[in-house]
Amino acid sequence: MSDNKVTGVITAVNEPDSISGGKYNKMTFVVSNKEGYEGADKDYAFEIFEKAEGERIANFKKFNKVGQKVDVSFDIRCNENNGRWFTSLSAYKVWVNKDEAPSDNPMDEEAPW
Repeated sequence: MSDNKVTGVITAVNEPDSISGGKYNKMTFVVSNKEGYEGADKDYAFEIFEKAEGERIANFKKFNKVGQKVDVSFDIRCNENNGRWFTSLSAYKVWVNKDEAPSDNPMDEEAPW
């Protein structure tokens, strides 16, 4: 895995899509922070991929919500399709930022997905 990490607030969580004839699921979520030019908002759209019977998306939705401050570890992936190239940010670990106030949920430290 890579050392790519972003800290920010979850601003959107899209519904999962079924891809490759139903063999896989993909969900996109957006994290925003103020690390843009001169403190401007900067958005990152991350993707979570799983096999159709996987639990990663369900676990993400169970332990994360819009407005929550998180740290995201991700890989940058590039794929070619019919001569066109596509780049995606593939999240592999999302956890509540340590600066957040403690909660009653013991799973908030690091979601198990």
